[in-house]
Amino acid sequence: MTEFLIAFGAFLILHSVPAIAPIRQGLIERLGRPTYFITYSVVSLVILGWLIHATLYLDYVPLWDPQPWQAWTTMVTAPIGIFLVLAGLFSVNPLSLSIRRGLRRGSIVAVTRHPVLWGFLIWAAAHLVPNGDLGGVLLFGGLALFCGAGFFIVERRGRRRLGEDWNRIARATSIVPLSAILGGRARLSVDAPMASALILTAALTYWLLAGGHTVLFVADPLALALPGS
Repeated sequence: MTEFLIAFGAFLILHSVPAIAPIRQGLIERLGRPTYFITYSVVSLVILGWLIHATLYLDYVPLWDPQPWQAWTTMVTAPIGIFLVLAGLFSVNPLSLSIRRGLRRGSIVAVTRHPVLWGFLIWAAAHLVPNGDLGGVLLFGGLALFCGAGFFIVERRGRRRLGEDWNRIARATSIVPLSAILGGRARLSVDAPMASALILTAALTYWLLAGGHTVLFVADPLALALPGS
């Protein structure tokens, strides 16, 4: 449990950096925006991997029984989360998290103005369903709650940064996915970042199901979804 708590604490501290404007801006000015985001992304992935592996060594305390449908839920919904994260990071989005700057919004912003946060939230919730033990609930439930809190933090930071431009830019999008499109305030389209995210998501999903997930996390999603096959 000690290693898990240390890893989770490191994850929370690291992901609090973007919310502290002076620290974030100081790192960007010192490193440059591309280097900052690349370094931050790599360190985030390393710490997330550490956190997941620390969870694997927790004592197994079952909370609900595993069922094949739970694995299917993850295999269907987790790729949606991965796609939203990649599309959000690749697209220009002045309203939320992105590695690109500018005021012209990418197509994914019409779906939701916080695609990265929604992506991580969906990914975490998708993995919570089949991991019915205390460690899984602590890990994926904690990540989901952290993402939920991120909506308020990122919204407040965006409003403060953009000032009067916020309402004009945010009018054609929404927090809730597809709400602006269904409400007629935005139109669904596909641009290069969305297409790239879709291709990468398909390739990554194939690799994970073909054995990558087993190598990384000692769990085969297909074996859980198709027991006895």
